[in-house]
Amino acid sequence: MSTTPSRPAVILLSGGLDSATCLAIAKSQGFAPYCLSFDYGQRHNAELKAAARVAKSLGAVEHRIIKIDLAVFGGSALTDASIDVPTDGHTSANEIPVTYVPARNTILLSYALAWAEVLKGDDIFIGVNAVDYSGYPDCRPDYIAAYQHMARLATRTGVEGSPLTIHTPLISLSKAQIVETGLALGVDYSQTVTCYKADDEGRACGVCDACRLRAAGFTDAGVTDPTRYQPR
Repeated sequence: MSTTPSRPAVILLSGGLDSATCLAIAKSQGFAPYCLSFDYGQRHNAELKAAARVAKSLGAVEHRIIKIDLAVFGGSALTDASIDVPTDGHTSANEIPVTYVPARNTILLSYALAWAEVLKGDDIFIGVNAVDYSGYPDCRPDYIAAYQHMARLATRTGVEGSPLTIHTPLISLSKAQIVETGLALGVDYSQTVTCYKADDEGRACGVCDACRLRAAGFTDAGVTDPTRYQPR
């Protein structure tokens, strides 16, 4: 008897801890994962090599890397070399940090939506989180709900009665819970890159917000952090 999953799902895969966990969850739920990553002009593009490793190790049916250029607009520390990545860990709870990339999730979800239609799939997975996160407006549950509503109105599949679902399995989990979930599903987190200032070898800086959240997740989960760090 064949155990090959039959339902295609597009997984937005950055190569970081959260998206790797999201891919593992989708596969565990019986979806055939089609992974989509983006070379969008980010300064930390070591994550793309990580995404390729993760997609292969977790058995993606296909992995595509799409090149777009959000650096042409800048406006974010991740796409504009003139803006420093914060390393002091003191971002206000009510402040959207400079690492927010304008409209990024809206753009990436639109590509995922297009591929899902071509695959005749009704499912997209994205690893947004509204608990241990950096305050990005496009990681909130109400944003995802609004985008899903728009997608169901804007697509042939939605109009013809097969509405798309945007899955956000991590949205209410702490970083420790995400780590625990991924480990239970066999994710090798040593293959992932989360840092905003990772070097060409994928080694983390250890001081940016992404590094701080990741490290705290492993500590709170009580497991060894496999992250490779840059010499200090």
